[in-house]
Amino acid sequence: MTGGALALLLAAAASAPDAAALPAAELFEAGLTARAAGNLEAALDRLEQATAAAPDDLHYGAEYRQDAIALKEYDRAIAFFEGLAAEHPGSPAVRLNWGYAYVDKIPDAGAVTQVILANTALTHFSEAIERDPSWLAFYTRGNSYIYWPAIFGRTRLGIDDLERAVAMAEAGAGEPKPCEAHAYAALGDGWWRLDDLEAARAVWRRGLARHPGTVFLEERLALDDAGLDEYLKAHYAIGNRVETDLRELSEGER
Repeated sequence: MTGGALALLLAAAASAPDAAALPAAELFEAGLTARAAGNLEAALDRLEQATAAAPDDLHYGAEYRQDAIALKEYDRAIAFFEGLAAEHPGSPAVRLNWGYAYVDKIPDAGAVTQVILANTALTHFSEAIERDPSWLAFYTRGNSYIYWPAIFGRTRLGIDDLERAVAMAEAGAGEPKPCEAHAYAALGDGWWRLDDLEAARAVWRRGLARHPGTVFLEERLALDDAGLDEYLKAHYAIGNRVETDLRELSEGER
């Protein structure tokens, strides 16, 4: 579709009394066009409609959440995915995006609320695994557990999930996917949480052997104990925004 045709589509979608009647792919393109034009409100509307029309498309929901983040419309996104989950209770994509909508809100919340949001996100990630035990679902929940300091007793749960994700990646057919390297990074980070740097570095070396040239694995392995501690404490600092656009990670879904 040409740029002119997309612009016409966007204008038609904005003025149509029932824009949601358009095909999901056209609504999605209209949303991206609105975003590129700087009209995030229209982008949010169109991407929400696209996601409602194709709830099992993980990418649509993830892109919708990016505009919700930009507009700080966290509660709108959470409520939207809650409604979508009621309409499509068997959809793992909806559950994953619903959980990520809670993660998206964490940086702008107070300390107590952050814990509540993180706990709620884990609930939805677990529900996604129940519906489809995919690489992405195990990585997502495992990585979320690793963000909790070891004192909360959740690190082992994260390690278990991430070991499952790594095993699924290694058992997969074809060439290793670059996104799968993130599971090795997070798994090693879990061992760092438990003060087992030997195990952490063994995991990162294993990941780098499978994914040579991966910068975030090379960075971890290049650091001494003190430097690694500083690097990972900064990475997991409370208030850091977690990248949840899934543009790379969704490639790893099986």
